[in-house]
Amino acid sequence: MAGKADSVAIVQAEVPLQTGAERMDQYLPLLQGKRVAVVTNQTGMVGTTHLVDTLLARGVQVAKVFEPEHGFRGEADAGEHVADERDKHTGLQVISLYGKNKKPQPTQLADVDVMVFDIQDVGVRFFTYISTVHYVMEAVAEQHKQIIVLDRPNPNGFGVDGPVLDTAFVSFVGMDPVPLVHGMTVGEYARMVNGEGWLKGGVKCELNVVPCTGYDHGMRYMLPVKPSPNLPNMAAVHLYPSLGLFEGTIVSVGRGTDIPFQCIGYPENPWGDYVFTPKSMPGAKYPPYKGVPCVGADLRAENAAIGIAQKALDLQWLLGMYEHCGDKPKFFNSFFNTLAGGPTLRKAIEAGRSEEEIRESWQPELDAFLKLRQPYLLYP
Repeated sequence: MAGKADSVAIVQAEVPLQTGAERMDQYLPLLQGKRVAVVTNQTGMVGTTHLVDTLLARGVQVAKVFEPEHGFRGEADAGEHVADERDKHTGLQVISLYGKNKKPQPTQLADVDVMVFDIQDVGVRFFTYISTVHYVMEAVAEQHKQIIVLDRPNPNGFGVDGPVLDTAFVSFVGMDPVPLVHGMTVGEYARMVNGEGWLKGGVKCELNVVPCTGYDHGMRYMLPVKPSPNLPNMAAVHLYPSLGLFEGTIVSVGRGTDIPFQCIGYPENPWGDYVFTPKSMPGAKYPPYKGVPCVGADLRAENAAIGIAQKALDLQWLLGMYEHCGDKPKFFNSFFNTLAGGPTLRKAIEAGRSEEEIRESWQPELDAFLKLRQPYLLYP
């Protein structure tokens, strides 16, 4: 768990940072003569070229593409149904893994020998790309196929924080018993899911992770492509672990504004002096409180402290908003416990527990998790 700001060193890489996708010499030989499916979105870039285009240019037999939440080009709203389609650039069949079909079906894998997974994650349990990799691994294991994960740095990889998921609350925003901020790359996460037998029926898949080079968990990695429509910059990415929980409350996180996940507020909020009015826009067609002024706080100035990881997860805004809410029974909705991974956090907030007391309650499970994940780490 991240400690004080001055205890977190920014480590300079001794070798150039390369993502797994950029290390083509490591995985192209594994694709020779194979029918390949690619699980990716707009973040799957090799330099300035998309991975799918790169593979096709190298003569790889790409059979189809699977797309996660937000779609292949990353344009869909959070939670919006993503439809199957044909990619306009390549003509390839694109199959949605968001909606009813979250897991590749046996018929969809019949003409596939190996799956390649390349999606930029942000290291938060309820960000659904790690749920997608879980389901893809499960499908691959059941159909006796292979999966290659092309790893990418975790921009929130410097901390491990928050409640560990109660397995009674498993959902697509929390598939596995990990903390809200798990501090692992997708490759490390996949190794843990496989090694701990967390796939359905305890099955294990044939997993090959192509690691990054020059990456260290203490680094501050700047994302070259926004990972979703509502995480447009690093301020939003760093604030996301702390603000994502508000989506289980009456509080807007600025969807439908130019600064999503960088502000908080709701109509007639008695606390704060920042006013924003959500509107329909790409990535947020139907934002909460559309057209209604919301009062709260602009948190962009706070990001300097977040960026040096004083806390991987900051509860001050959640506790403050609840404290100032005049109608506390309406503050939380049924989605909060799902996002939090269980009822414990909500109960602690409603009981008036301090942030320090809440953090102390997490510590035994966090300590156990840190020991559990150690064998699966690929980076210092």
